[in-house]
Amino acid sequence: MPRPTLHRLALAATLGGALLAASAAQAADAIKIGFLTTLSGPGAVIGNEVRDGFNLGIRNSGDKLGGLPVQMEIIDDQQKPESGLQAVDRFIKRDKVDLVTGVVFSNVLLPLLPGILASDTIYLSPNTGPSDYAGAKCNRNFFAVAWHNEDIPQAVGKYATDRKFARVALIAPNYPGGRESLAGFKRQYKGEIVEELYTKMGQLDYAPELATMRAAKPDAVFFFLPGGMGVNFIKQFGASGLSKQVALLAPGFSGDEDTIGAIGEPIVGLYNASQWASDLPNAANQKFVADFRKAYGRAPTLYASQAYDTAMLIDSAVRAVGGKVEDKDALRKALRKADFASVRGPFRFNTNQFPIHNLYMRVVEKDAQGKFANKLVGTIMTDHADPFVGECAMK
Repeated sequence: MPRPTLHRLALAATLGGALLAASAAQAADAIKIGFLTTLSGPGAVIGNEVRDGFNLGIRNSGDKLGGLPVQMEIIDDQQKPESGLQAVDRFIKRDKVDLVTGVVFSNVLLPLLPGILASDTIYLSPNTGPSDYAGAKCNRNFFAVAWHNEDIPQAVGKYATDRKFARVALIAPNYPGGRESLAGFKRQYKGEIVEELYTKMGQLDYAPELATMRAAKPDAVFFFLPGGMGVNFIKQFGASGLSKQVALLAPGFSGDEDTIGAIGEPIVGLYNASQWASDLPNAANQKFVADFRKAYGRAPTLYASQAYDTAMLIDSAVRAVGGKVEDKDALRKALRKADFASVRGPFRFNTNQFPIHNLYMRVVEKDAQGKFANKLVGTIMTDHADPFVGECAMK
């Protein structure tokens, strides 16, 4: 059993992973949440953002969710499905949680979902949105709060078409999220795919792939390489000299504030798509960005924004049912209404409980003070819905 990173909490959500206050409240007087995410290894930077964004959402809801104290245990899945399975078993059988959330990677989540959903426990995804559960396997207990795995790559594919990039090379790790991301790009891109390269998960040296790309002479390269993989790829792409000849396109994960800080100058000019941008001018987002900076001393990433939305969604649903979280049908109905102000702007759930939302293009620039940051370029897709909803029989 992986060791919990946080003890049970009741009234207060921590900032920065500090221990949360214990509570003597019984289940009827609190909402119980099992929070499983990646807090060690190469993916830890993502899990930390998800944890911190969610905890900020609890704090901004009065250190409660929907007026209820929160009982939550945060466990590190170590980016391993077997660790996640043990934690989920504990959440469901021992803790009898009302909700589970937090998982970052689809290859960790997919083995866990059958057990979670079969137990009639609600799972809210703050990051991954696998195709299976958008279509034939859609389930009343699965809510994709962030996006479908194809959403953001589809926006990049459309952008590449709009920019008239005639020849594009693709690269991603060979796991479900990577394969679905490249499928999403190809769904909207109308030009020629000159290379489609798959790497090992966690790969950090891209010399062979960059040589292949150089020989293919594409107009642009689209990559989906999460965490440290993307950091290394951007650095090596710049060092290879390809950046002077080839446009580099990415999902927002690889052009976000954490990546910008890790790379610096070589990331300037990177066009990256997202369902969120720090400079979106809605009030909920402006508050989120300011509060996150104040709480953590850094700019938020889209991972944090997604987790914050997840907490605010739960807050709205619990409030709507008057704190009666034991009424699962009423709680699911309230979640489906998504009656909260999303930091991304317009947001609603489709019939498969995946988002309908806008997708934006951002570009990394250097500002007048010499700081690197994303700037909103514009909206690429409006009221976008995933392409698998027609296969979902759920009404």
